[in-house]
Amino acid sequence: MKFRSLLIGATIISAPGFAIAQPAQPLVGLYIGAGAGVNWLQREHLGSPGGGAAAGNLASRAGGVGVISLGYGLDNGLRFEIEGDFRTNRFTQGRDLGFPAAAGGSERKYGPMFNVIYDFSRLFNAPYFHPYAGVGVGYQWAKLDDFHVYGAGGFPLITSNDTRGALAYQAIVGDAFPISSVPGLALTAEYRFMGVAYRSYNVAVTPAAGAATSFGSMKLGNDFNHAVLIGLRYNFGQAPPPPPPAPIAAPAPAPARSYLVFFDWDKATLNDRARQIIREAADNSAHVQYTRIEVNGYTDTSGTPAYNQGLSMRRAQTVAGELVRDGVPQGSISIQGFGDTHLLVPTGAGVREPQNRRVEIIIR
Repeated sequence: MKFRSLLIGATIISAPGFAIAQPAQPLVGLYIGAGAGVNWLQREHLGSPGGGAAAGNLASRAGGVGVISLGYGLDNGLRFEIEGDFRTNRFTQGRDLGFPAAAGGSERKYGPMFNVIYDFSRLFNAPYFHPYAGVGVGYQWAKLDDFHVYGAGGFPLITSNDTRGALAYQAIVGDAFPISSVPGLALTAEYRFMGVAYRSYNVAVTPAAGAATSFGSMKLGNDFNHAVLIGLRYNFGQAPPPPPPAPIAAPAPAPARSYLVFFDWDKATLNDRARQIIREAADNSAHVQYTRIEVNGYTDTSGTPAYNQGLSMRRAQTVAGELVRDGVPQGSISIQGFGDTHLLVPTGAGVREPQNRRVEIIIR
């Protein structure tokens, strides 16, 4: 399969994620993930049988890769996961061996990895950009399946069906695209680099047809693997989308002095009802004497205190800007953000309460 075809296929698979992406949600608690794709193995160093000087290297073609993981996310963006993976590549040619050589058979790698990953979505809060990056260490078994190197006459000079393990390490970068119709489910796209340490394999060496076969060892190394994967991830315990804000009671006939504007979860944008309430506040302020107009922002307790403080300020600034557009002098408005303090409905930590996601306009 050509690289261009694989890239086009990955793009087509990834495209639905952009259409269904939604604002970033913290990946907190237990989750599972799986992915599949294509991997490329750099030319692998081939040592001389018997442990002598370097013999050359092996070229291979692109192969398949699959991973499955179980992890846990913390509220600060860090997450830890255990992963099992499988990769396969088929050898095609021996290089720099001192004689023309073809290679056959395959290398199949599999084993466990422990990864530490950080989600950057809290920093960006963008609907189509939920990136993450991490590193991992573990152990990989690499099996030579019907491995052979042919000489010019087509005779198998070196053969092996041995399996050896070694320490491994990897780097991961990726992006997630939440699927709004299934809370907790996300499409993922990743690039992974994996390196595996040197391994020493048992091999059979036959110098020529009719010659005696000897047995020895051969080292393989410089096992550097690049992979692109598309997958799915599910975060357990994600609540369904919150219900719309409760209707606001009609104001008393006299001009009201306090107004509440409610927001959707993790958002600082105004809906039509919110704009109507802000316009009523602006219109009524023109009929009363006041010294200042306070605009105070609040959040529920579903995020960290630092994140909630910033979100409450963004909400207050949004409402203040709408008041100015409705004719209220900017110099008469004071803006404050109180984060998840001063809850309208008392709750514990991590609760998405619609009544607490608000901005209060007070005409004094």
